[in-house]
Amino acid sequence: MTTELILIRHGETDWNRELRFQGQLDAPLNAVGHEQARRLALRLASESVHHLICSDLQRARQTALPTELQLDLHSLANSGLREQSFGMVEGMRVDDIRAQHPDVWAQWVQFQADYAIPGGESTRQFHARVMNAIRQLVAAHGQQTLVVVTHGGVLDMIYRTARALPLAGPRQSEIPNGGLNRVRMEGDAIDVISWADTQHLADMPAQPVYDQAKLAQAGST
Repeated sequence: MTTELILIRHGETDWNRELRFQGQLDAPLNAVGHEQARRLALRLASESVHHLICSDLQRARQTALPTELQLDLHSLANSGLREQSFGMVEGMRVDDIRAQHPDVWAQWVQFQADYAIPGGESTRQFHARVMNAIRQLVAAHGQQTLVVVTHGGVLDMIYRTARALPLAGPRQSEIPNGGLNRVRMEGDAIDVISWADTQHLADMPAQPVYDQAKLAQAGST
């Protein structure tokens, strides 16, 4: 049985603007993020959606709320959809991590699948958690359409799985705050229908660019 997933990255936070590692800390949306959430709800108004699921972190729940009201659905929080845990560097800006924890930064920018920042998750552990949560949703909701509000790292894990990309290496897909990503799943197979759709955000302020490949290059010099 096929399940349609409309995957959404949460709206913008001040920490996105500041290039801080949010991880599983509970940062709220900023004004731009709330407007992105409002526009998402209007964009989804004509969709036939059976369930709305979101990460239990505040920025995802705040993003889901306007859609919950628009579609008259009760959102279901799922901790398996949380962002990757970055342990000791959560809440820190990139420049501060470089300055205060240069060894940790040098390891992280190699983007190895089995490296975990102290106190955090490795990419492989994170991928297993995310895909287990997604597969449980698909198994429980065959032939239904789900809106899933989550985080950039979670969407990266889904995209890599769909495209059979390695877990090592920097992100290879655009994942904008408030963007729409549509996939169709049947069992373990993931078919990407559309990705990084931001038509509803066309006249919004430019978003901060978090380019992992450029960060890796900077960290290696």
